Amino acid sequence: MALYSQGVKPATRRHPCFDRGLASAYHCAPMMTTRLPLQVEPYRLAAQRERLEGLVPLDAFERLALEAGPQQGDCRVRLDFDIDSQGRRVIEGWLETEAQLPCRRCLEPMPVAIESRFLLGLVTHDSLAAELPSTHEPVLVENEQLNLLTLLEDELILSLPQVVYHDEAHCAVSRDQLTSGEDAETSAEPAASPFEVLRHLKGKS
Repeated sequence: MALYSQGVKPATRRHPCFDRGLASAYHCAPMMTTRLPLQVEPYRLAAQRERLEGLVPLDAFERLALEAGPQQGDCRVRLDFDIDSQGRRVIEGWLETEAQLPCRRCLEPMPVAIESRFLLGLVTHDSLAAELPSTHEPVLVENEQLNLLTLLEDELILSLPQVVYHDEAHCAVSRDQLTSGEDAETSAEPAASPFEVLRHLKGKS
């Protein structure tokens, strides 16, 4: 269960496509052409059962670029703020985008569709996170403000697949080439010392 801390300051470089105001000035556009606000008051939005829906530019996610390389295009986002039957303030979220990720065989970028649905529980202190059910990811809210850019980037990174491959017919490296390379690497590894094997067996006894 990940704990998102929103107490840190947003990145110094703010993307020009983000609305710097709070969500009170936000109006939902039917074709998802509206940029999401950078920062919101989540408890107020939950009390009003508000929905935010719009776009976030992928090049605004600096950590995503470090993890998967430079990205272009937008991430489509929908966030429903609510109060559940137990009185918990929650955010039910959905995001969808197409990212360029490196193929494991040839290392060339390839388009990969990414979609994630998530349920977040708002807490005002770390200790309250343990009170949430396992279905909820805790989000720490400080000073009644929530940085949406940080939150969405975390969800997006968690949704990235571990490994992706081109179709073999369209890949610069064939499966046979990849297998032979792995075999060469394996054969080049030194054999385990008998003492290491014995130490491992003793550890199991």
